[in-house]
Amino acid sequence: MRSLTLVVATTIALVAVATPASAHEPGPTTGPCQYTPTPDEPAARPVPLPHDPRRTPDRGTVRVVLRTNLGQIPLVLDRAAAPCTVQSFLHLARHRFYDRTICHRLTAYPTLKVLQCGDPSGTGEGGPGYRYRDELPAGLPPAPTDPTGERRLYARGVLAMANAGPDTNGSQFFLVYGDSALRPNYSIFGQVTTPGLTTLDKVAAGGIEPTTDDPAPVDGTPALRTEIRKVRVDH
Repeated sequence: MRSLTLVVATTIALVAVATPASAHEPGPTTGPCQYTPTPDEPAARPVPLPHDPRRTPDRGTVRVVLRTNLGQIPLVLDRAAAPCTVQSFLHLARHRFYDRTICHRLTAYPTLKVLQCGDPSGTGEGGPGYRYRDELPAGLPPAPTDPTGERRLYARGVLAMANAGPDTNGSQFFLVYGDSALRPNYSIFGQVTTPGLTTLDKVAAGGIEPTTDDPAPVDGTPALRTEIRKVRVDH
């Protein structure tokens, strides 16, 4: 199972360790998105592979609401920016994959402020039992906090996929509650609306759950339990 972890050096980025693909891994779907089963990383909750039509819908937006115990988080998904990602996210939402799950990780570094969700196991290692290719953003402005110019601005309100390396997208996603500096290695597929940002600010204000080893963490489990009770897709 993959584990999504932070590495902190002179700057901060989301880096992860991926499990090598099996030589006997079943083939992908036949459409352009090529959703590929990951038998070495079984689904955290049973769900079929997404439908992968010959022409992936790539126009317009879809409104989705994450109903949480702390308030609603309305999202606007952008098919043009990441059609395969939106298609997968809607598939998982409609199969209730995200219902009754917790957002397991909150980061509060000066240059990385995100809430990560989408793993029914709540461990940060769970996924849907399949992976698919990146749909990376182009044209993001340089992050003003990174003098190297390598990192880009993932602005407050961005909705993006977490991953465990190139082309390992699954079900986990992150919501940016404060401008963040990241290498442009994470597919952006939508935005959090203003009411959703209010809910995210509430989660962030609650801080991160302290541990024995780290009484004042900047990365870990949200102190305010954040449960996605239901995901509603607006048609």
